[in-house]
Formats: sequence, structure tokens, C-alpha cells
Amino acid sequence: MFDLETLASLLTLTGLEIVLGIDNIVVIAIVATALPLHQREKARVIGLSLALITRLLLLLSISWIAGLTQPLFTIGELGVSARDLLMFGGGLFLIVKAVREIHVSMEEAASPMLERPPASFGGAIAQIVVLDVVFSFDSVITAVGMARDIWVMATAIVIAVIIMLLCSGAIMRFIHAHPTVKMLALAFVLLIGMALVAEGMGFHIPKGYLYFAMMFSVMVEGLNVALARRRKRAEGSAGERRHRRIEEVQVS
Repeated sequence: MFDLETLASLLTLTGLEIVLGIDNIVVIAIVATALPLHQREKARVIGLSLALITRLLLLLSISWIAGLTQPLFTIGELGVSARDLLMFGGGLFLIVKAVREIHVSMEEAASPMLERPPASFGGAIAQIVVLDVVFSFDSVITAVGMARDIWVMATAIVIAVIIMLLCSGAIMRFIHAHPTVKMLALAFVLLIGMALVAEGMGFHIPKGYLYFAMMFSVMVEGLNVALARRRKRAEGSAGERRHRRIEEVQVS
């Protein structure tokens, strides 16, 4: 049951599930942004818990998923399946969501006194549930392609979601605390949405390209945040020295 091949498959699949879960974390962070502060943590936990349930249910419905990949109708030479429609609709939703959030962020920056009304908790959870279904397809299809035993797939998904639960809180707080990072996360959501729309139209974009672009952007933004902190610290130290000199002059 725990031979070397099975263990290697479990570890590899767990790593892939964590990588595929990055989309989920970013989207949940953006959806939770519209909620009051005291509800964001609850939305994160409920969102990832529902993601786990969705993945396990889909994993137990392999034959149903296989049916969703069969063409329902054709447009020219392109066969359109239920999965394609789901990907296309989910991608359009993410594009609209990202563009609206970017617009609201720009309006708030232009008018600091402007406060948008908080979103309803039920509406935010409903959005997360729909997007969980969209993202779960890639996760489950990857699991089926990587492992032969259902228990290995289920264990990898559970471990990945637990790790996401442990790490996503800090990621979400960091996104909400830094406006530029939030804008970068919105750009990621826009990129993910465009990739899903392309997938629904039959154009497959390797996930490695998307994740490389995201990781490179995160690295650059991390350098910008570190630079801003150093500059702020240096300005604070310079201000303290200036204040000390003024006090010395006044005393003398």
C-alpha cells in the first residue's frame, strides 16, 4: 500500500495540487476583499473547505466528468463540450470581476473618502462555490492522470487543501495590506480568466507559462515592497536625526 512508487506518486500529486490551488487562493482573496474585515477570514476558511468538498465529489464522479468532455455540438471543426462551456463561462466571470475590481480600486484611489458598500456574505460564498467548481476540474483531471488509486488522489487533494488553509491566511492578509500587491493579484485573476476563456474555445495554454509569469511578477513586486520599506525606514531615521539636531540647537 505504501510502496516507493505510490509514495512518489502521492508526493508529486500533492505538489501539483498545491500549485493548481494558487488560482483558488488568489480568487478567494479578491472575492473576500469586498467583504467587511470580520468576515474575510470566515470566507477564506469556508471557500477552501468547499473547494475540498467539490474536488472530492468530482473525484468520485469520474465517469460523469468523462461525459462532460464529450462534444455537445460543433462550431465549424471545433467540438464544444459541457466542460468547455463551464471553462468559458468561468473565465468570462473572472475577467468581469477583475475589471470591476480594478475600476473600483482606481475610483477609491482618486476619491479617498469614497467607500463602497460591503458585499453580502452569501453572495461572496456563492461566487466562491461557482469558481471552486471551475478550478476543481483541472485539479481532478490532473489527479486522475497522475495516480491510479482513488485513495492516493483523495489523500493528495486533502493534504494540498490543508496546506493551502495554513498558508492562505498570510497570503490574503499580505494582499489586502499592500494596494500594489492587490492590483497584481487582480492582474493574475484577469490572466487566469483569459486562459480559461481560451481553454473553453479550444486553445490550450500550458499552465507552466502562466505560473512562470505569475512567479516572476511576484518576485518583482516583492523587490518593490522591500525597496519601499527600506526607503520608509531611511526617511524615518533621517527625520529622527533632523529632530535631534533641532533639539540640540534649541538647548544650546
